[in-house]
Amino acid sequence: MTLDLFSETEEHPLFFEQQAARRGFRTVAGIDEAGRGPLAGPVVAAAVVLPESFDLPGLTDSKQLTAVRRRELFYLIRRQARAIGVGIVDAAEVDRRNILQATLEAMRLAVCRLRQPADFLLVDGISKIPLDRPQLTLKKGDSRSLSVAAASVVAKVVRDRMMLGYDRKYPGYGFAGHKGYGSAAHRQAIARLGPCPIHRKTFAGVREHVTA
Repeated sequence: MTLDLFSETEEHPLFFEQQAARRGFRTVAGIDEAGRGPLAGPVVAAAVVLPESFDLPGLTDSKQLTAVRRRELFYLIRRQARAIGVGIVDAAEVDRRNILQATLEAMRLAVCRLRQPADFLLVDGISKIPLDRPQLTLKKGDSRSLSVAAASVVAKVVRDRMMLGYDRKYPGYGFAGHKGYGSAAHRQAIARLGPCPIHRKTFAGVREHVTA
């Protein structure tokens, strides 16, 4: 089930949440992901249900925030959110499904792991989640909806922490710095060392170095 009746003219960062509430939805979740573009590591999605009243100064798209500010907001979101769900799909599954389907699966898992089931979903991007419940996709949703922005922060912080762990497990690739993205140093490391178990072997920049 989907719902596409919302106006695209919003004047408030909670516009879409408020519109959903006016139409009778009680638990509106914002959903976003981190890690679609990297050459290595999982894609991580988060779903966040914010309360009617909260204090999250400066909350916006995680890509516009410093790492320090993201971590600060992450702890504030954890304390104040009504519910948070996180979904993780690893690199092998990204290779098996393709990145779009892996992202949608991570989003589905995040929604299903909310301790308070959401009855309406605000989804960053243009693709709906494979769940039978009302949802609205929002281009650049992480800068238009505070719920989606909160989800973007949670997903980014969780994924960055995972990449720090992988940096210790697979030294030499520089995961702590580039977080798996295709920097020049990362590409050089792949060429020198070959792919490791968390590399996405179907991605250009990695597949050229996969040996049978």
